[in-house]
Amino acid sequence: MLTESLWLARQGAFNEPLTIGAMLAKQAAVRGEGAALKELSASGEIGRVWTYAQLHDDALRLACALASRHAKGARIAVWANNIPEWILIEFASAMAGLTLVTVNPGFQARELKYVLEQSRAEGLYLVDEFRGNPMARIADEVCAALPAIRHRIRLTDHAALYDGESRGRLPDVAPSDVCQIQYTSGTTGFPKGALLHHWGLLKNGHDSMTRAGVDPGDAFVHHMPLFHTTGCAILVLGGMARGATMLLAPVFDPDMVVRVIERERPKFMLGVPTMIVALIEAVEKSGRDVSSIRRIMSGGSMVPPELVRKAQSVFGSVIQIVYGQTEASPVITQTRHDDAFEDLCFTIGSPLSDVDVSIRDVATNLVVPVGAQGEICARGYLIMDGYNDNPEATAKAIDKDGWLHTGDLGRMDERGFVKITGRVKEMIIRGGENLFPAEIENALLEHEAILEIAVVGVPDEKWGEQVACFMRAKGAARPTPVDLKTFMRARLAAQKTPAYWIWVEGWPLTGSGKIQKFKLAEAFVRGEFEVLTA
Repeated sequence: MLTESLWLARQGAFNEPLTIGAMLAKQAAVRGEGAALKELSASGEIGRVWTYAQLHDDALRLACALASRHAKGARIAVWANNIPEWILIEFASAMAGLTLVTVNPGFQARELKYVLEQSRAEGLYLVDEFRGNPMARIADEVCAALPAIRHRIRLTDHAALYDGESRGRLPDVAPSDVCQIQYTSGTTGFPKGALLHHWGLLKNGHDSMTRAGVDPGDAFVHHMPLFHTTGCAILVLGGMARGATMLLAPVFDPDMVVRVIERERPKFMLGVPTMIVALIEAVEKSGRDVSSIRRIMSGGSMVPPELVRKAQSVFGSVIQIVYGQTEASPVITQTRHDDAFEDLCFTIGSPLSDVDVSIRDVATNLVVPVGAQGEICARGYLIMDGYNDNPEATAKAIDKDGWLHTGDLGRMDERGFVKITGRVKEMIIRGGENLFPAEIENALLEHEAILEIAVVGVPDEKWGEQVACFMRAKGAARPTPVDLKTFMRARLAAQKTPAYWIWVEGWPLTGSGKIQKFKLAEAFVRGEFEVLTA
């Protein structure tokens, strides 16, 4: 039993460092004709299918094509929804020694331009559109001002995508090499690019899926976005490393997912709590047989006890919680399916294998006693190399002893189980997605009618938290919520648009003049404001 909040790593079985390409080659040799990837249509029908051997062969072809266009270490961006080509370029770029920059397909021009510039990408691999977002047109606009983008290729144009495969020569690649840059918004309003390496992503995904009970040959529906570590690391790399069969959905549609579960009989699924709720509702509405599900994984927010009970009743499985962040590849702790009910509902589990976790005093950085509150910190193979071209932010995130400071407050018990109690940094978790107020505030301050602004997370039964925007006007003019929504949608992804708009005459301030956002949130909950919605 622990006496201080310090969990030192327990060695796991998967501990021989591999590159992503080496893992796929190994699985192709072992599971050759086993199904690796099945493409789902929007209606849930099976489209293209790859065995492990075919997936490796196609990834190798694409890797050679990429190597004919890009030198080792070059950065290339992928901007697309969940299509098989996304997964192929993930493997291929790793084999070619490139760094893949993952981009949210909901991004607008300013967001795309920032990521391409900051990452120093020289190639953009994209689709024409997704959910009404005119991505090809946006790319035309952005790339016209970015001469560094030497290659712009549609993932669906296979002739262009695979051009050069006979000329490309693959370099030597090491497990410690950086292979992805994933952007996470920062409290300054400027996204930071986490530099993630082969072994960190690969081992983390494998170990998380192992704790989730995914075995070779198991099938699972993949409807999480590929641009995030949950989608491309836990599910793609972890799923492939475990020898499972992935059913890749282009979007999350609960009715479609439960149809696929009934027909394909997968044993595992993953979704943020709001997704789990939607899937339960779809099952109850349709009466479909989902009894094949053996394990459910979720994260992004705590799971209420009633949802755990409901999931067990409907699917026959409890919900396992994963906790982490992009900078940690991403999983730090995870519950097990046979943990006590209280642990499943009220903790984020215990650390994965080969991961150190500590709870540290925010002021002194010293480990606190068991049960005391402090900042959750992690150390080990999973930690990013740093933020791209941002040594100052890297030094703030990773201390001299290698501890990643998550910004989350928590407590550890004598068994190593961790509970989240709050946040050091301002962050809104909406439906499992991290939103940072400063980014939203900076965009809204461009509006000519807004003088001051404060973006705050407020409780929401469905989403966990929603975005509330408090504003002071420059003059008498006050734009409508519809006008403000339109203004935001032209600048940031849809999920960053506030749900609630509140005009105020003044602010609750600290002695140093800073806005006390927690007081705004408390007054909102008490119903003290006139709240406008679009």
